[in-house]
Amino acid sequence: MARTGNQDGRGQEPRSPQPAPGPAPGRPEARWGPQHAGARELATLYSPGKRCQEWISVILCFSLMAFNFIHLLANFHLGHVWYILLAIVGGILTADFASGFVHWAADTWGSVELPIFGKAFIRPFREHHIDPTAITRHDFIETNGDNCMLTIVPLASMAFNFLTLSPAEIYRNYPWYCYLFALGIFVTLTNQIHKWSHTYFGLPCWVVFLQDCHIILPRKHHRIHHVSPHETYFCITTGWLNYPLEKLGFWSSLEDLIQGVTGEKPRADDLKWAHKVK
Repeated sequence: MARTGNQDGRGQEPRSPQPAPGPAPGRPEARWGPQHAGARELATLYSPGKRCQEWISVILCFSLMAFNFIHLLANFHLGHVWYILLAIVGGILTADFASGFVHWAADTWGSVELPIFGKAFIRPFREHHIDPTAITRHDFIETNGDNCMLTIVPLASMAFNFLTLSPAEIYRNYPWYCYLFALGIFVTLTNQIHKWSHTYFGLPCWVVFLQDCHIILPRKHHRIHHVSPHETYFCITTGWLNYPLEKLGFWSSLEDLIQGVTGEKPRADDLKWAHKVK
């Protein structure tokens, strides 16, 4: 069952019969937020090479998105309206599930010490749990670079089709392109939406409206995930799939299966960074 927590991402775990381990005698208690020892160390691992990758990804992604949008408008037909609506909803749901799967995988498994992948892609997830407001201090490039990278290949494939296929073929595949485009937009914006869910002051009125209507991830909804040990409500695009996946026990079943096969404990690396005090 879903849990609730307070605004800064900390809360009580009602399901767990055992309290979280405290610091050893004589050692300081870890402080959540930017002063947390683990958060400070993780922040220093953001490298110039990573920054360059994010810039390239953002430029390529938005260039391809603009190109594809122009061609979608040029090939629009009224006969596709209902298919377009279904494709957009399907793209949003797929993006929400994909955000949950990636979020669950990076939160639950792996280590910051993994070569290349750990510092580049797992590090932000570890930092986020011990300093949930860090994402609000990231600029547009750092916030969205990785998600832009994920969408480059499908958007490039779509652009190639617009350049090479006949009008008849484009007409026949048009709903599929609308699905891919909606999926690409919402995957690209997932971290921006996630950032807004942690921002409690100064949001534009239209963002607050979309959150209140649950068209994008609401702030109150996402707080459920930030109750330690961060084991539920992983979908962070719209959050539409969080409740049904939680009721099905989808993530916990996957964790039990993987732990049974590999012997690895879920969120072991996440807990290690959370307990870091110096």
